Amino acid sequence: MAKPVLYGSSTSRAIRSIWAIEEIGIEYDHVPTDFGEGSKAPEYLAINPNGRIPALVDGDLVLCESMAINLYLARTYGGDLYPDNAGDEARAQQWSVWGISEIEPLQMRIVIQKFFTPEEKRSERAVEGAIKGLQRPLAVLDAHLANQAYLLGDTFSIADLNLAAVMMLLKQTKTDYSAHENVTRWAKDCYARPSCVAARARD
Repeated sequence: MAKPVLYGSSTSRAIRSIWAIEEIGIEYDHVPTDFGEGSKAPEYLAINPNGRIPALVDGDLVLCESMAINLYLARTYGGDLYPDNAGDEARAQQWSVWGISEIEPLQMRIVIQKFFTPEEKRSERAVEGAIKGLQRPLAVLDAHLANQAYLLGDTFSIADLNLAAVMMLLKQTKTDYSAHENVTRWAKDCYARPSCVAARARD
């Protein structure tokens, strides 16, 4: 049986799916594909007409969107990484969607200012506004983690991987969330996993 093929670069959102497949530990082929020319190449557009990364090809199945890819990989190959009951399955999906709806839009404002806006045109007000906006969802997450190590209880799951992967951009932009002690502890534990370290070492 052919190995799954994952397209994307570890310097993009594809790091989320690279981390997931490294955590799962199956053999796979990685095709480094950047979010510029690589994702617009005709051979890649034949796989993902959206021209976005990552994308996964597993046999006859072709998937895009990092959260969908990760949930599929975990359910298909991940063993204990994927919940074994309907309630926790729904909560894993909830936290995955929550990350891209509550955290990502605000952190992207910071990314745009710090990485894509010329220094003379950067708006500290925009950055400060985004950081202020993040305090509400971070407080929600902090309260949820007050009495448990991970999102679904005491065991690391795909829910943690997906949300922590989304929040990597906060780490990369050096956005300080240390006031949320439970979030800080949880994130540190997630990012220390060997699979995360291995994913970051990929192209």
